[in-house]
Amino acid sequence: MIRILFFLLVVFVLALGFTWLADRPGDMVVTFNGYQYEVKLIVAAVAVTATVAAVMLLWWLTRSIWNSPYTIARYFRVRRRDRGYQALSTGMIAAGSGDAELARKMNRQAAKLIRSDQEPLIQLLDAQASLLEGDHEAARSKFEAMLDDPEMRLLGLRGLYLEAERLGHREAARHYASRAADVAPQLGWASESTMEEKVERGDWDGALKLVEAQKSTRHIEPAVANRRRAVLLTAKAMSLLDTDLPAARQAALEANRLAPEFAPAAAVAARALFRQDDIRKGSKIIETAWKAEPHPELADLYVHARPGDAVLDRLSRARRLQSLKQNHPESSLAVARAALDAGEYRTARDEAEAAIRMQPRESAYLLLADIEEAETGDQGKVRHFLAKARWAPRDPAWVADGVASERWAPTSPVTGKLDAFEWQAPVERLGHLIDQHEEDLPVAPRAIEPPAKPGPSMVEVSPEPAEPAREHHAEAVREVATASMTDAVVEEVPQPTRLPDDPGVTPEEAEKAQRRFRLF
Repeated sequence: MIRILFFLLVVFVLALGFTWLADRPGDMVVTFNGYQYEVKLIVAAVAVTATVAAVMLLWWLTRSIWNSPYTIARYFRVRRRDRGYQALSTGMIAAGSGDAELARKMNRQAAKLIRSDQEPLIQLLDAQASLLEGDHEAARSKFEAMLDDPEMRLLGLRGLYLEAERLGHREAARHYASRAADVAPQLGWASESTMEEKVERGDWDGALKLVEAQKSTRHIEPAVANRRRAVLLTAKAMSLLDTDLPAARQAALEANRLAPEFAPAAAVAARALFRQDDIRKGSKIIETAWKAEPHPELADLYVHARPGDAVLDRLSRARRLQSLKQNHPESSLAVARAALDAGEYRTARDEAEAAIRMQPRESAYLLLADIEEAETGDQGKVRHFLAKARWAPRDPAWVADGVASERWAPTSPVTGKLDAFEWQAPVERLGHLIDQHEEDLPVAPRAIEPPAKPGPSMVEVSPEPAEPAREHHAEAVREVATASMTDAVVEEVPQPTRLPDDPGVTPEEAEKAQRRFRLF
């Protein structure tokens, strides 16, 4: 478009010039070789312009004829290249769809039309076709050949990494991932695998450098980078806590600064500060983390911050922690444990029951059993609370990929993923909860066949289906009796008075259990 406008502008200027010369007549006299030539000015201008145009046209024709062999060769070369790229594109689509035969055919055609050193994708298509054909040895050799080309090195490392993962060679896969991460830390597959390998070896400084490289290349967001740094620094502090206390304290404080609400970071930082008798700073760290999310480990550290404190002093510290996060089960349980140690049984019982009202859980009922045994020694009530603890929801724990752990770890024990553990309630007791309320579930009534003829007579039911039901009913009664004798579970149903140490089942109780399990 710009060329057209420029051409029109030149034509307009020439026309304007000729018009200006035509309106101003004049003569031009030229003396050459003793002769004198006199022409009109407009004629001379037209002659000069025509001569220039003729010279330019003659130059263009001469140049075109001179360059015609190269032009023809370039035309066929471009045509050949276009056909090669079309074959390459078709082959890549066939490889992606799993058509090994078409991918190999297009690879041969593209290799004939395009040189492999000019187009690296031909090597990739060749390796992909070998993988589709099941020739993994040839594919690995082709990926290894790519390592010599700087442009194809990352592609070769990726292919070798996937092959090592397929064969289950984790060490080889991590080796290739590490080489790729050194060249390009922004690659997610390489950086994550290298991160897992460094964390598994305990190379916390190397893992931190890798996180910094990911952050500098903008592979991860700054918030994600800070979270990963906090996790790695927490793990580093935990590993150095017993060997290098100053380094552990520095790493823990840095982790707590990056994530103040992260309970493991706050716990290890407070533990390092308490070992250096910095009670005030460690307590403030725990208080900040407790306000964000109460955790039983934080409560235990806070209450026992001073080893020489009296039990009443520990109770007052627990009440201080409760005031920071009121109406929370962990706050009530912390006070209940401290009150139990101090002998304040009434306070301990009230706080444990308050925690149960807010969130029933196993530890609360176990704590009530401890309180009952310490205060009254009533074994019947103790077993009652133990039975409730058995069926109560489990306490929160560190869960990662279905694995529950009492202690936090930087990576998942199943997949090796960083920062996989979450503080939540495990779901392993879901089946027990269903069994507990099985008797409350609605049971579909047994279908009764209608009589053949309507009449006032009673409907007779075939007795055959009742036999399996009776067997199932008797088996359920036996299971209940066995559970009562082995586990000493006390159910909240009207029972006759018995001694606390008598876990047996009387015939009257068996009849009541039979009457309670109504299947029809």
